[in-house]
Amino acid sequence: MVIYEPIMLAMPLAERIKDQILRERKIPDGDDLRKILTSLGLEEMCLNRGLALFRSKYILALLIPSKEYATVDIISSTGDLSDALELMIYHDKTLNAYIVDIVPANELEFEGNVGIEPVIIDAETFELKSTPVLGHFEKENGEIFLVISEKTYDVWKKSGKLEVCPICGADGLVWQKGIAYCSSCGFGIKVVKK
Repeated sequence: MVIYEPIMLAMPLAERIKDQILRERKIPDGDDLRKILTSLGLEEMCLNRGLALFRSKYILALLIPSKEYATVDIISSTGDLSDALELMIYHDKTLNAYIVDIVPANELEFEGNVGIEPVIIDAETFELKSTPVLGHFEKENGEIFLVISEKTYDVWKKSGKLEVCPICGADGLVWQKGIAYCSSCGFGIKVVKK
């Protein structure tokens, strides 16, 4: 797994949080989120009054947990805010659902929706009520791909949004034998079949 940009941390982080909510039937607490972040290759730099700062060579992440919600702010280690993201985890009482959403910190420059849809999990049945397209990033032959499971691909296909890039939200993905390319953000999307 490679992490060069905030999106490359946000998508696998959202996927692991989604999986943990489905498994544990609750929002992960601060300790759980710290373990997930370190399992993704980040080093914990500071822990003070519930806040935790993590870093890798290219990314900084600030974890702000509470009892009812948590946020993870993700920025480039250069300090550039144009690609900064915020991952929000909370219980929406109106929908009675757990939400995991990736929101751009700079909405003026961002035109799409990361992951196509946020993660929405019914708080009573713990069924996934949305079709998020999440995975992890890998580098292969100089190209970077979002790697998704066959199950994620099947749900994405049923949503009718296969032409929409899950990374930048641009329309017009070009598919070739299980791999899609986005001319807007430059990432590829690869489906891993098991």
